[in-house]
Amino acid sequence: MSRDAVDTESVEVNPVNQVRSTIYQLLSSLFAKEIDNKILHDLTSKQAQQFWAQLGSESEFKADVDTLVAELATLNTDKALLELAADYCGLFLVGTKYSASPYASLYLDNKSAEKGDEPLLFGEQHQQMTQFLKQSQLQVQSEFPEPADHLAVILAYVAHLCTHSDEAEQLGFIQANLANWLHNFVAKVTEVDNGNFYQALARLTHSWVKSDAEWLASELS
Repeated sequence: MSRDAVDTESVEVNPVNQVRSTIYQLLSSLFAKEIDNKILHDLTSKQAQQFWAQLGSESEFKADVDTLVAELATLNTDKALLELAADYCGLFLVGTKYSASPYASLYLDNKSAEKGDEPLLFGEQHQQMTQFLKQSQLQVQSEFPEPADHLAVILAYVAHLCTHSDEAEQLGFIQANLANWLHNFVAKVTEVDNGNFYQALARLTHSWVKSDAEWLASELS
């Protein structure tokens, strides 16, 4: 629905995995950049409304989906879009103690977290994600100038795994690179965000990843 963080190729897959991939890709796109008029149009189209309704039919997602849909309905002026863009910038681009940095390294580097230091950009987590992307013959898009451990990149990579790998590989990656830090990220967004949209998006992402990991585990048991 918007500029993607990772270049991917689509292949024919079963419908369940295609839906899972679509959800991961949507979440990725919303963390990848601010919402502009084109993205807003896509997010509020008839097809999108059906998608939101289907996702919101699951009880664990309903409250946050309802909040997102309600917030999208208020973005009917350029001023409202600019205010949400300012929220995005303040949360994810500035890199201060009043932001919620979307980099896995901040939450997985325990030493930095204990000291309250900023994450080492383009450090170990970035290198690790870069290797994952290379192994899958993927790369971060050139117009997305962020470290590879950015949440948008990780979500986009899981979207790729949904349609290109088996359940065991998907679950292993999610547990080792996403599920183990999302809770802390959500807590940080909740702490510093003055709006509703990105808090709901962060919570929905966490709930979706948790639910999907549980589904994968059940498929493997």
